[in-house]
Amino acid sequence: MAKPTRNFSLTPELERYVAQKLKSGLYSTASEVIREALRSQMERESLNQSRIEQLRKDIQVGLDQLARGEGIDGEKAIARILAKTRGRRRSKRA
Repeated sequence: MAKPTRNFSLTPELERYVAQKLKSGLYSTASEVIREALRSQMERESLNQSRIEQLRKDIQVGLDQLARGEGIDGEKAIARILAKTRGRRRSKRA
């Protein structure tokens, strides 16, 4: 079974990028460069989706805690965050 063929137009910048990759010897054909770029994009999208799902779970945990009355005052929360940030900055300088 023959592979379907697609033709794409690239911007001059992308054309130069593909040419650089070919010149480096890492890839034999422009198709290899494009396939690798698409695989990388798919991996990023999958990772982003996983992060979004985890964030939704974390938000739900927080909402459940609030519903149970386990929340803390907003000003106190901000003060804690700022204190941690200052502590991290100090430790990086040391």
